[in-house]
Amino acid sequence: MTMPEIRSLLPHSGPMVLLDRVVSVEGESLCAEVRIRSDSLFCADGGVGAWVGLEYMAQAVAAYGGYAARLRGEPVRIGFLLGSRRYECSRAIFGIGTVLRVYVRVLHNQNGLASFQCRIDDAEGQVATANVTVFQPADGNVFPEGSSG
Repeated sequence: MTMPEIRSLLPHSGPMVLLDRVVSVEGESLCAEVRIRSDSLFCADGGVGAWVGLEYMAQAVAAYGGYAARLRGEPVRIGFLLGSRRYECSRAIFGIGTVLRVYVRVLHNQNGLASFQCRIDDAEGQVATANVTVFQPADGNVFPEGSSG
């Protein structure tokens, strides 16, 4: 099965789309991929800081939400990262040339509030884990007119 273009699943645009592609979607799980390049956003001193791994996870969660919305015939909507628990990473940086696989799996999803078990693997195996909590309001137009959101 051909996966949709990652940009079609995310409410992000331009350089803020950090993931390269969706690898697979199975049930309540998604796998996305990103290759670290010298021109990757946040790249400095030979790589991307491991702290960006949390954003890779959040974008994979958003891609899962976008994919699920498309299956229902709905538009992609904005969501909000509420927090994370136990983000642990065995690397200080993700080096240039590294290919990361970002896996997310739904733990709980009710009334727009969802939690996901997330992990990042590289060629050597698992390098980061976290649980991520997000909220997606029923009305995507949650910012009052004139606010910067």
